[in-house]
Amino acid sequence: MVKNGGAREALASTRSILFDKTGTITLGEPTVREIHAAPDRDSLEVVTLAATLSQGSTHAVSRAIVRYVDASGIILLAPGEVEESPGEGIWGQVQGHQICVGTFAFVARHVANDGWFNVAEERVNEHSGLMTAIGVDGKMVGLLVFQDEVRAEAKAVLTALRDQGIPRIGLVTGDRLMVARAVAGDVPFDHIEVGATPAGKVDVVLREKKRGVVAMVGDGVNDAPALAAANVGIALGAKGAGASAEAADVVVLVDGLHPLQMAFKIAQRSFRIARQSVLVGIGLSTAGMILGALGWLTQIEGAIAQEIIDVAVILNALRALR
Repeated sequence: MVKNGGAREALASTRSILFDKTGTITLGEPTVREIHAAPDRDSLEVVTLAATLSQGSTHAVSRAIVRYVDASGIILLAPGEVEESPGEGIWGQVQGHQICVGTFAFVARHVANDGWFNVAEERVNEHSGLMTAIGVDGKMVGLLVFQDEVRAEAKAVLTALRDQGIPRIGLVTGDRLMVARAVAGDVPFDHIEVGATPAGKVDVVLREKKRGVVAMVGDGVNDAPALAAANVGIALGAKGAGASAEAADVVVLVDGLHPLQMAFKIAQRSFRIARQSVLVGIGLSTAGMILGALGWLTQIEGAIAQEIIDVAVILNALRALR
């Protein structure tokens, strides 16, 4: 769904496309694959505390933690005083404990650098998977490793977009470089921007704007500011957040990247036909005025010729409907 004609024109002249990772390049349905807990902590207790707090967030990773604990039959209580730092993590109170869940860097700012902290940091640095850290009462107590599948069509769609004349394609994510590279795999990205908060994604968009028209593709609340900042924001609306669809100029109504290829193709063809019609129309009208000025066309002949030119240009423009 293209909301306005300006968006279609921006699609036609796009020189750079930025893709969010989670839910856009990946399916956005991460599952808990491994649990690493500090030696003095029970792994089920750690993940249950994380799941209780994660109920206060709509992020895909938070939902995955809640699903994992729900599947074990544990009934989760309501968290208290939950606060979220978009793209980084959440913190709050659970049964009298101060809990924080999010990226390792985020949790590291809320816990002491002692005990199991160094072990957890080494594991994060060595692991290429998506990981979430858990802190309890100022101590690093756990790590969760997730698996989120890359969309099967991602490589083919991005390759097709490049073949359609878009020279620069980038991946933007709040994750670490190792995670981003593992997800990118053989998908043809020109550059990867990591550790990006919602504000950081906006900065990337503004930087890319200096190169030309920028399209941003995302699905979550965290992507909404970047979608609004881009020349054309494209939201995956089938499973994405309403805020991203509201901020975007184009909304993909099915769960997949396939429509992007057709959207850019239609926009490029429409703009090509429009430009052709304008140039041909102006060229023929100018020629007619010159002939009229030289006396080679009478006023009646000139009027008839202009009507013929107008009809021809309109008929040519109607080819865009095919």
